[in-house]
Amino acid sequence: MKRIHENISDEALKERNVYRDRIDLLRCRASLLTGKDKLLMTMYLNNGNSFRQMARLAGVNEVCIARRIHKITKRLIDGQYITCLRNRHLFSDEEMAVAKDYFLLGISMKKIAIKQNLTFYQVRRTLKKIQSLVQINEGGPDRFRKLTKRLNSSKAKSALKKKAQG
Repeated sequence: MKRIHENISDEALKERNVYRDRIDLLRCRASLLTGKDKLLMTMYLNNGNSFRQMARLAGVNEVCIARRIHKITKRLIDGQYITCLRNRHLFSDEEMAVAKDYFLLGISMKKIAIKQNLTFYQVRRTLKKIQSLVQINEGGPDRFRKLTKRLNSSKAKSALKKKAQG
């Protein structure tokens, strides 16, 4: 068992707490994943398996597992999909599916277009809309309110167009 040292500097203690907070954040957000990604993150975070152990089980190179874990970790910590979840009232179900595929699962725009039965340009337009929301959300509450009003008005216009066509 590790000993607790009384002479640990405040800076080192803060670094440890930040590291622990990130691990807790990753554990919570790993539940959003599916399939192999979820399994890898569970093995890594909860079970404490090494890259070598996971590589042996999967039958692939250790470096492949390490890269995969680092990519997944980066996407989970980035939080762009979490921002979308917090503001899901601004997006349609289709747009949320595109956001999940791109920001959380790391699927390319071309594959998302095929999977969601959309054109590449629709996927790109959706991602630009989401990324503008994320940037403005980071800018502060005033900028966020302005974007929310603009998105809601454009969403209402598109709904009226669909009703008129249907």
